[in-house]
Amino acid sequence: MKTPRHLPADVALAAGLPVAVGQPQPAGATELASRLLVKVCGMRDAAALAGVAELGPDFLGFIFAPASPRYVGEALAPERVQALPANIWKVGVFVNETTEKIIAIAARFGLGAAQLHGQETPAQCEELNDAGLLVMKAFAVGKAVDFAALLPYVPHCDFFLFDTKGAASGGNGAVFDWDLLKGYNLPVPYFLAGGLGLEHAAELAALRLPGLVGVDLNSGFETAPGIKDAGRVKQMLATLHKQRQAKRSEPEAGTL
Repeated sequence: MKTPRHLPADVALAAGLPVAVGQPQPAGATELASRLLVKVCGMRDAAALAGVAELGPDFLGFIFAPASPRYVGEALAPERVQALPANIWKVGVFVNETTEKIIAIAARFGLGAAQLHGQETPAQCEELNDAGLLVMKAFAVGKAVDFAALLPYVPHCDFFLFDTKGAASGGNGAVFDWDLLKGYNLPVPYFLAGGLGLEHAAELAALRLPGLVGVDLNSGFETAPGIKDAGRVKQMLATLHKQRQAKRSEPEAGTL
């Protein structure tokens, strides 16, 4: 599994990925290993943003697609996003936007990553990565996944994100069949999205799928579109951590 080029060593290790060449091994590497990364997406309310940021998710997502009910628009001042803790990756979510506008928005809001939810090409992914942004390319999953169609994106994406196919480009609030990813054989690590809620926490923590490094939380943690319930997010983070720790403490087969 390849390591995203712009990912800090501690985040890479947390996801069970190797540290990029040239990066020092951080202290406490053993404790960091094998944790699901968590991205909370669709933030647009200042108070909810502050509450969720205090919980320390790995990524926070901000949607810049006007058709989305979670569109940032004028709801958040760029300074509020820029002021978020440096250890939280700020992700802009875009749908069929130009490279120039994505780069401009990223600079204005202090974003470190671009999540692409439309028909963006591998060439555009390369442009954004070359501009210094971590690139997450989303793919909608229906009744099957054509992994071969993803091959052209492999050299230019840091992460993939698999979401449920639906009427909207994302945030449809439905879960797809995760077993479809059992045959994943590409070197790009990915996030699992699509209708995830508290009821999935234990199953997600125990889930072992090739390439899976993180989960994307959105509509299942809202009181209204774009307004996240920090209490529910906190419960999810605690359960994921507890279940993962319990799994790690289990003796391996053949050991005493």
